[in-house]
Amino acid sequence: MSMMGGGRGRAAGRPAFDKNSPKAKFSQLWPYLTEHKGALVVAVILSLIGAAVSLAQPLVVGQVITAVQEGKDLGYLVVILVSVVLGSAVASGFLYYVLAKAGEGVVFSARGQLATRLLRLPIPEYDLRRTGDLVSRVSSDTTLLRAVLTQGLVDAAGGVLIFVGSVIAMAIIDPILLGITLLMISIAVAAIGTSARRIRSATTKAQERVGDMSASVERALSAVRTIRAAGAETRESQMIIEDAKEAYKQGVKIAGINASVTPLGGLAANGAFIAVLGVGGYRVANGDTPVASLVTFILLMFLMIRPVGQAFGAYTSVQTGLGALARIQEVLNVDLEDTDKERKETPKRKAINTTAIEFKKVSFAYAGQPSEDGKPAEKREVLEKVSFAIERGTRVAIVGPSGSGKSTTFSLIERFYEPTAGEILLDGQPVTSITRGALRSQIGYVEQDAPVLAGTIRDNLLIGAPDATDKQLKAVLKEVNLTDVLKRDKRGLDAEVGEQGIMLSGGERQRLAIARTLLAAPPILLLDESTSSLDGINEQLMREAIDSVAKNRTLIVIAHRLSTVIDSDQIIVLEKGKILGVGTHKQLVKTVPLYKELAKSQMLA
Repeated sequence: MSMMGGGRGRAAGRPAFDKNSPKAKFSQLWPYLTEHKGALVVAVILSLIGAAVSLAQPLVVGQVITAVQEGKDLGYLVVILVSVVLGSAVASGFLYYVLAKAGEGVVFSARGQLATRLLRLPIPEYDLRRTGDLVSRVSSDTTLLRAVLTQGLVDAAGGVLIFVGSVIAMAIIDPILLGITLLMISIAVAAIGTSARRIRSATTKAQERVGDMSASVERALSAVRTIRAAGAETRESQMIIEDAKEAYKQGVKIAGINASVTPLGGLAANGAFIAVLGVGGYRVANGDTPVASLVTFILLMFLMIRPVGQAFGAYTSVQTGLGALARIQEVLNVDLEDTDKERKETPKRKAINTTAIEFKKVSFAYAGQPSEDGKPAEKREVLEKVSFAIERGTRVAIVGPSGSGKSTTFSLIERFYEPTAGEILLDGQPVTSITRGALRSQIGYVEQDAPVLAGTIRDNLLIGAPDATDKQLKAVLKEVNLTDVLKRDKRGLDAEVGEQGIMLSGGERQRLAIARTLLAAPPILLLDESTSSLDGINEQLMREAIDSVAKNRTLIVIAHRLSTVIDSDQIIVLEKGKILGVGTHKQLVKTVPLYKELAKSQMLA
């Protein structure tokens, strides 16, 4: 039973952990980088080679100018200069490829880790989050990690070498001009550092807005037929546009920060160039500095400024990556439903009595959304001290008005949720004493609105039984009266069912879900409104199929149509989370007024 459909507003859709979650640290980003340490080592080596070659260029140019002034042969110097320029270009090209490949690897690793985690979160976590926002974390947030590598982080090693080498060479050539250059750069560094600190916070907020927008798009597309039928396209698109506008505002804010940072680097470079050119030109005119030395110094100055810009680019990229990583870590920090060790354990079933399922004074309340100011959400009581026992091999029905707790009962049996009080037993042993995997291997569960996944009929059937043969697939389809579906398309089992099974009718989708469950042949079957979408003829055929597969199994059915469960061994009547009565149809008609009214309304009493 999902609580996700309750709220459209942004507060209802905002994940509960977004409020006071800690910021991501670089130490959390480092494992993604070390997965590609081979590429990183190669990148550092290429960066150092490129730095050394770059440092050589101004020195060679200075030698060329001196040779021209002195009338010496330029042959070997030209060859060296061309070789240095080409070497720098080749090293730069290889470095770009290595970093880009490693960056894609980081994104791939993050997406794989996050996707694996998303499918193993506790079920209540999905109730508190919007699907589109979770999808955004896998698709959009992970992409920002690429920039950490591709925009200067690894190149910092070569940048340090260039900076230090340039400073040493400039100090040798002219310490006064070096002092002027460092002064101009220091002013820019202070200003840029102040602005860049705001980037991480702005990036996190921007990604949250993108998540909201993705959730709005996912919500609208999943119900596009309902929206079209209601003529609500304009209203829904306006809601998406509002979320997109919020994302736009945050993007503009980031652009504003970058706009304040980017010109400072250029301003520092131009200011330093003008100052050095003015002072250096004066010194050249006075004969204190040779022209070749001034040209070499200016080239070294621009060479020194480049790694400073790269350093700020790396800092900005890291801040951006950490902003996205914070949203990724929010998901990764949520405890999984089971540990890896539990999931690998072999399912074990210890039947110590004749009881298949037993509830002992079980109570349960759903936790709602926390408020905007962070106050805990109020819990909604669904079941209150419910007790019953279901014998193995029997057929039991659970009936009652909508909202009485029927589907919640199934969710508790599957351990999608844990009771707030009481105990649930499987074959006489507490369900908490065995792993969820072991528990669910014994239970087949067909939801009220059982989803059909995009793909083929075969894809849907093989979800729970990946090794089933075509013969078994066709046999189970025959059991649920779906052989006509195979005949409609020459591809048979490989016929596409469309997004959410749109190529099938409602009844066919429900029967395909039942067939999928029956294929796994579990000893206990939970059918939630399994005949709710069937017409009279198909309902009878479905009942016959269920009668066939129910032999030697425990069958628990939730139904509004009493005609489908009237012959059950036991019927449990629920209302407002409490049991009103347990017995056969004949007994309940006489002893439980609510059941009698239900039977009368369906002409069964």
